[in-house]
Amino acid sequence: MSDAAALPEGDDRPAFLSVEQSLSGRRWRDRGGDPAVVRAIMRRHGLIEPLARALASRGISEALSDDFLNPTLKSLFPNPSSFVEMDDAARLLVDAVEDGRPTVVFADYDVDGATSAAQLVRWFRAMGRELSIYVPDRELEGYGPTPSIFRKLKREGAALVITVDCGAAAEDALKAAAEIALPVVVIDHHLMRDHRPPAAALVNPNRWDCTSGQGNLAAAGVVMVLLAALNREARRRGLFSDRPEPDIRQWLDLAALGAVCDVTALTGFNRALTAQGLRVLSGWKNPGLKALADIAGASGEATTFHAGFVLGPRINAGGRIGRSDVGARLLSTDDPVEAAALAAELDAFNHERKAIEADTLAQAERQFGARPDAPVLIASGEQWRPGVVGIVAGRLRERFRRPVIVIGVDPETGIGKGSGRSQPGVNLGRAIQGAFDAGILLAGGGHAMAAGLTIRRERIEDLNAFLVDALGAESAEATRMDAVDIDALITPGAADRALLNDFGRLAPFGPGNPEPVFALANVRPLRAMSMRGGHVRCELTDVRGDKLRAVAWRVEETALGARLLSGEGALHVVGKLKADDWQGREGVQMEIEDAADPRQV
Repeated sequence: MSDAAALPEGDDRPAFLSVEQSLSGRRWRDRGGDPAVVRAIMRRHGLIEPLARALASRGISEALSDDFLNPTLKSLFPNPSSFVEMDDAARLLVDAVEDGRPTVVFADYDVDGATSAAQLVRWFRAMGRELSIYVPDRELEGYGPTPSIFRKLKREGAALVITVDCGAAAEDALKAAAEIALPVVVIDHHLMRDHRPPAAALVNPNRWDCTSGQGNLAAAGVVMVLLAALNREARRRGLFSDRPEPDIRQWLDLAALGAVCDVTALTGFNRALTAQGLRVLSGWKNPGLKALADIAGASGEATTFHAGFVLGPRINAGGRIGRSDVGARLLSTDDPVEAAALAAELDAFNHERKAIEADTLAQAERQFGARPDAPVLIASGEQWRPGVVGIVAGRLRERFRRPVIVIGVDPETGIGKGSGRSQPGVNLGRAIQGAFDAGILLAGGGHAMAAGLTIRRERIEDLNAFLVDALGAESAEATRMDAVDIDALITPGAADRALLNDFGRLAPFGPGNPEPVFALANVRPLRAMSMRGGHVRCELTDVRGDKLRAVAWRVEETALGARLLSGEGALHVVGKLKADDWQGREGVQMEIEDAADPRQV
């Protein structure tokens, strides 16, 4: 570690606890916050100073603090008409309801696709119509709609198709649909080119000409706005004279689940949508979600953890290694018996997925070596399942802290399906789009932090060279600026439920609103032990003898894990505080994110 004078360009904050290079190789920084804004927020809301500073550091002004601390749909719900072609989409869908037109919702096979489809199924059902669901098989049909699928749906009697969480980039499929007179309404949120494919209506807050300002929404959030537009259009036509107007608030749990699992920025309306949706989820009224929670042993107040780590992986498992439509069917059913059967099926798929993922992760990791220094890391292997390469890419990105792409190659066709996860500051989706435009990829797209692609085996080296050139400067700058941002310095004795509850007012956490990170200075790890899965558990104690239970996930083979297990003196430690209710103790524990040796500061 060096002294605090060696600061990254453009960042004049002194290193927190003087840590310039931690055991993970990162610099520690005080997350900061304008002192004047901090004081104003403290006065307005009566908050403790560290909490007010955390708000200010997340870009929340005094004027925005009310909506942030109490996010309501009433104050933040956007006008549906602010989305380009939203009104057109609503008219087409309400026409289909009135005419009894056979309609199919075509959904992506992940949580966002499933929750988007389920919302539409439930709204149509409330209007007395059943909506068919089509989810492509990830391995046999790939991502998104294709000309052959649209022709198949037309032959089977579909008169209208709604694509959700996909479709905006499916130009060939949409052209084919137009040729066979199959109208398609696209509801998407992915990045798209600056021209409109031939859809009957195309709603996407990330299309080049949409000025809604809601580009951080998942598809499930866009669908929730669409439901409001549908109610408004149906109300205008007098369709609620003989039936109750659907209360779309009852489906906020689905919208929140999509927002969390698609890792969207939880700011503005999306924050309100997620906060209110988690409250709805906590009632466990959706039969499918209740059955899935029961089988996973979850109950009580729902959090982003339940959404992202308990429910989400199980819903995704069907599309990853099993039957792709199980998740959407689970979330759409009102039959508790069917829900229980589908939940059990997804849980079994999830257990299988974990084993496949672990094997693929080990193989991919061996390709990189211990300390890869390339700006972008690409691993490929034959028969790696397309459904797990994205998870593996995410795990490797966490470990190596640089963009990672993992590609599974079909040994018979030589075609690879890949998924990438990026580092903050590196726009991977834009680079993948560039590789497609350059003719290297058969298909590709995504957004800044994640992307998917299809490629011939012999072009993987070309892709690597292209991305090293395209992302080299961004990746180098992101690595240089990679840091741990810390909200407050505390002691083990201060880490209690009162502090946890105070900072809990910032929830829900996610991109755009990171979970608070706390630092402990000069604490000694006691009784450190390895756990199955490569985790390390210990107690952290200071000179006063106060103790805090702690765990570090998947670190056993890293420098951090080795240092915790060694017991070699005191450490500075940073991490997140979590409730520890084991055996009714109502305590707090720390999930360790990083550590530094104070003797080397």
